[in-house]
Parts: sequence; structure tokens; C-alpha cells
Amino acid sequence: MTVLPASGREWHLVARPHGWPKPEDFALREAPVAEPGEGRVLVRNKHFSVDPYMRGRMNDVKSYTPPYQLDHPMDGAAVGEVVASNAEGFAVGDHVLHGLGWREYAQVPAKYATKIDASLAPLSAYLGVLGMTGLTAYAGLFETASFKEGDAVFVSGAAGAVGNQVGQLARIKGASRVIGSAGSDEKVKLLTEEYGFDAAFNYKSGGSVKEQLKQAAPDGIDVYFDNVGGEHLEAALSSFNLHGRATICGMISQYNSTESTPAPHNLALVIGKRLRLQGMLVNDHRALMPQFVKDVSGWLASGELKYQETSVEGIEKGYDAFLGLLRGENTGKMIVTLD
Repeated sequence: MTVLPASGREWHLVARPHGWPKPEDFALREAPVAEPGEGRVLVRNKHFSVDPYMRGRMNDVKSYTPPYQLDHPMDGAAVGEVVASNAEGFAVGDHVLHGLGWREYAQVPAKYATKIDASLAPLSAYLGVLGMTGLTAYAGLFETASFKEGDAVFVSGAAGAVGNQVGQLARIKGASRVIGSAGSDEKVKLLTEEYGFDAAFNYKSGGSVKEQLKQAAPDGIDVYFDNVGGEHLEAALSSFNLHGRATICGMISQYNSTESTPAPHNLALVIGKRLRLQGMLVNDHRALMPQFVKDVSGWLASGELKYQETSVEGIEKGYDAFLGLLRGENTGKMIVTLD
């Protein structure tokens, strides 16, 4: 029988950030650990995810997902090991994916826990390439953007967990050209040398995004996968060919703005070019999960698809990892590892 600890640590939001989050907006607190209730499992988390969408949940505004409550533990995707079970079908030692991250121990209703196979891939991969991050790339490219063979594809935030996978999937499926933007020369090199992008540029140092994109895609683009918004979206509108499609997945450039941000100045191009700009939320595409896992696990096994993670060690580094993510300090999926 596993002897449970008396308590475990968890991150609480204690103030609503104004602009960039500050350390005093968060607190790492001790919470009691108890035997799981009926139909629940107690999980010792091994890794939890920090993601850009979490910044929006720190604001007290109505959105597609409820805001974090003050003085309560934050949540998000996590993987861990079952250390006590009061639910049929789950045993001590099972590995599970669930939604109660940002803490060392989580008491999870069994219906919200998914068993995962640690022999297929490292546990952390189920937070990224084989998890919601990967499904976002897969669904956003193939379903939302209606990608077809021969399309030229531009991805912003391309060295991030979603972006690099979008570019690789487009390449695997026969894109005519794959272009990415990233925030450092090292990431640009990674995109072209590791992930097989045809071209990439540093949006922070190489001049305007619009001009760099035109140089990287002289024949225009057919698909834009937007993780950044702002100047990137405006540049994509300029480079779109007729009947171009954009998946609007994220707008990380605007998440910490304290004032309203203007729409692209060239939005009227949507009319003449007959463009389709469509927002996406990954939860709308869960029906694709079986096909996604089948396809992506195959591409991982064959070596066609590669992935990287940025792992920050220790639950006490949760805030640092989240801020680093917002600053673009990660390559691939940003993960907090607890042991």
C-alpha cells in the first residue's frame, strides 16, 4: 500500500495580472492530500503543461473557458501516476492524462482521466506532440484551413509546440513551400535544419514581417496558421493568393496588451482575394483524436515527424516557466517537470 504524504504544493492565482504577469500575482501553497473519493483517482503529477491560453484565463472576463478563480489552484493539462484509486478500471501504477496541473497531487474524477501508454512515447509527449498541442496543429491545418497538397503554408510562432508541428505536417502532406517565423536566429536555424521548413525568418531583427514574408514566399501563400496575430496577420493578408485560408489559433502578441489593439490595416484584402479567416478551438475537434494518434504515432515511429520540449525542473519554477513561454524562451512544448 502506498503511504500518501500529508500535503502537496499547488500554484494559486492571488491577483489578476494587469499587462505582464508578476510574481506577486501567484502563490505556491501547501494543500492537504487525502485518499480519493468515490469514482476518483489520486495522481502524483510528473509533468504539467503551461500554455498561452492560460494568460486569458487569468482575466475576469467571459470567454470560451472559465477564468481562474482567485486563491484556488490553477489547472491545465498534466500527466502522472495513479498512487491511490477508488475508481473501477484504474489501478495504482497506471499513467494518466488529466486536466489538474499546476500541483504535485491531483484528485481526479475517473471520467476525466485518460490512461496513456508510457511504452509508446515519453509521458511528457502526451502534453505536446501526442496531446492537445499536436491535435491543435493537426485539426487546424487539415480541417480548419482545409490544407491540400501543393499549398504554400506560412506559420507564425513556428518554433513553438503547435507551430513546428504544423509546418512538419504540411511538409509530410506535400506542401509546395513551408515558411516559418520565429523570434531568434537559433530558432530560425532549427526550423530549416531540424524541422524541414523551406524558409524561415527572425521577425524581431530582420526588418518588417511583411517584407520578410514576401522574400520567403515570392509566389505567395495559400494557408496561414496564426499563433501570433498583429503584424504577422497583416503580413499574411498581403501575401495571400486568391482563396487563401487562415486558421486563427492564437494571438500571443496581444495577450498582455493593456489597451485595445487595432485590426490589420489591410483587412479589406479579404474581399478581393476571397479569403477565409477562421478561428479554432481544439475542443471542437476531439472526434479527430483516434485518427490523429494513428497518423502522428506512425510519423514519429518513421522519423518523419520530430519534436522538442523545453522542460523546467521543479514545481517552484511554475511561474518562471509560464513567463518564459509568454516571452518566447521555449523551443517546442514548455513543460514543468516535477521529478
